[in-house]
Amino acid sequence: METISIIDAPNFVNQKVKIGVWLTDKRSSGKIAFLQLRDGTAFFQGVVLKNAVDESTFDVAKHLRQESSFWITGEIHEDTRSKFGYEIQVASIEVIGESEEYPITPKDHGIDFLLDHRHLWLRSSRPHAILTIRNEVIRATYEFFNREGFTKIDAPILTGNAPEGTTDLFHTEYFDHDAYLSQSGQLYEEAGAMAFDKVFSFGPTFRAEKSKTRRHLIEFWMIEPEMAFMHQEDSLAVQEQYVAFLVQNVIDHCASSLATLDRDPELLRKYTKTPYPRISYDQAIDMLQKAGMDVKWGDDFGSPEETYLADQFEQPVFILNYPKAIKPFYMKPHPTREDIVICADLLAPEGYGEIIGGSERATDYNYLLEQIKLAGLDPKDYEWYLDLRRYGSVPHSGFGLGLERFLTWVTGEDHVRETIPFPRLLNRIYP
Repeated sequence: METISIIDAPNFVNQKVKIGVWLTDKRSSGKIAFLQLRDGTAFFQGVVLKNAVDESTFDVAKHLRQESSFWITGEIHEDTRSKFGYEIQVASIEVIGESEEYPITPKDHGIDFLLDHRHLWLRSSRPHAILTIRNEVIRATYEFFNREGFTKIDAPILTGNAPEGTTDLFHTEYFDHDAYLSQSGQLYEEAGAMAFDKVFSFGPTFRAEKSKTRRHLIEFWMIEPEMAFMHQEDSLAVQEQYVAFLVQNVIDHCASSLATLDRDPELLRKYTKTPYPRISYDQAIDMLQKAGMDVKWGDDFGSPEETYLADQFEQPVFILNYPKAIKPFYMKPHPTREDIVICADLLAPEGYGEIIGGSERATDYNYLLEQIKLAGLDPKDYEWYLDLRRYGSVPHSGFGLGLERFLTWVTGEDHVRETIPFPRLLNRIYP
């Protein structure tokens, strides 16, 4: 008799197996008990027939508490009524760890209660499905960039300055210096690109913004590629190919998780078709004004504007070339206009807003030095970054994809907090 995982059940139909499980729910009558089981790989049902087991086994089945752990042995059968498609007819139960009164019961709980018990809520089917998709997106990210010849360069988490000149940073002391938790690995990836051509980082980033919107986390994960000898249009092609690749892999490898979330794979399949539409910031402003929205040229877009623009397309849409005044200092100026820079944001459909921000990077030393000063930054803090323009500067472009925002869109969730195991929010750092 083999010891298997629930996910392997399709390979053992009509065979007797052993599985280590937890109980998520149960119901029983005088002659049968239905046990809802999980083992970390999947969820399925165990059926205990009173006339097929000894009296003590049936008594144990009836009195098991939610989240008790135990070994079961039994025979795998097909179950066409369930989403998983298989169940186990239980022959024996060996209790491993009894559970006390489990606080998360099969009823509605408030979000604060669930966040307070996030360490336990992760066991439930919906967060399990979301984080399974998260794992697949991470796996596919490495596959994509390895396939495309990128080298992973790990950017530091502790930095001595602000990559984007913001004050929304977490400050700490680094011996006798000031230091900050990184808000982006981009500047370091630019250095990596000058050494390895195409690089990417994938790590945690931190923003001390006092924001309570459904799109913001204090701590989140970013994928930040940087590519030497590449102009913006080539970078946009990489971005849309990457997003389409991730969505396709979720469709291919996470069917049961999408079903748990009631997320239609056919809807997602539309997002795998490239190229994605492109409109300029100027065109976006015109569209918004014609729709009666209170926006003028030079404004940044908030959630209502991004949602309206994305709703005009059936795929993710690039918004190109924003005003220089609302973008970071490192972006390359437009060759024919002084008021805009060469950049793009990718907006997700269905009201999920920006999932990628990117640009071609400024390559001229004097221009970049001037922009650093205009941003109120100390050039001494950026000497190493300016060196990249002194010694063999080349055209280069890059972008950043926020993992949790991407996942919120793909999974169809309402709030970004659901897409990270332990969310850090404005008023939450527990558990």
